[in-house]
Amino acid sequence: MNRIYTFIEAEKTTHDVAFLCRLFNVARSSFYAWRSAAKARIARRAADDALAHEITVLHVASRQTYGVPRIHADTPGTKLVGDITYLPTAEGWLYLACWLDLATREVVGYAMADHHRASLVIDALEMAHGRAALQPGCIAHSDRGSEYTSADVRRATGGLGIRRSCGRTGSCFDNAAAESFWALLKEEIGTRLWPDRATARAEVFTFIETFYNRRRLRKHKMLDYLTPAGTRQRQQHALAA
Repeated sequence: MNRIYTFIEAEKTTHDVAFLCRLFNVARSSFYAWRSAAKARIARRAADDALAHEITVLHVASRQTYGVPRIHADTPGTKLVGDITYLPTAEGWLYLACWLDLATREVVGYAMADHHRASLVIDALEMAHGRAALQPGCIAHSDRGSEYTSADVRRATGGLGIRRSCGRTGSCFDNAAAESFWALLKEEIGTRLWPDRATARAEVFTFIETFYNRRRLRKHKMLDYLTPAGTRQRQQHALAA
């Protein structure tokens, strides 16, 4: 719900608040109550920043033992991270499910639909399985959303030879790589109200296929500033050598 309220707040200068609330089926009183709690949210954010700083200090002081991310990968095709986000259109939400290769941060599978049922996650996973050269026993990590813990997803992962992993309840930090990708996607294509799902779908496709995977450099000197696809190709060549 916070995402909806944040979007309404951002768009209220160009669209009437009453219209936006009707569009997303939320009460205006609830939106204004959310706005009035802004100071409390800022205070919580400051507290979170202070905690993050403390964790960083502990991480350095412990010789990088404490505060290490729970999951990581060095080899492509061994670990995936997945999540669902949603984009607002005049026709309603467009839901986007993605799977990223944790070793390269390449988006290897994705699917879009007007729903967020388990089949959306499975469609994205089947794309990843078909195009990413997944290794036997590859791990697919996600949060504990109902889509990912469903019997349909369990059957699909089992049939594809993929092992499942779920983060702690209520913790976005266990799935930080996917959350980081959502932040980048929305920064690049914006969070405006698209006129229809087809337009939003086309922009997402263009961002993933022509920019993010193949042209966006990963800004880290240890990765030689390669694109996600370039990182995968380099690591595959190294393994084949």
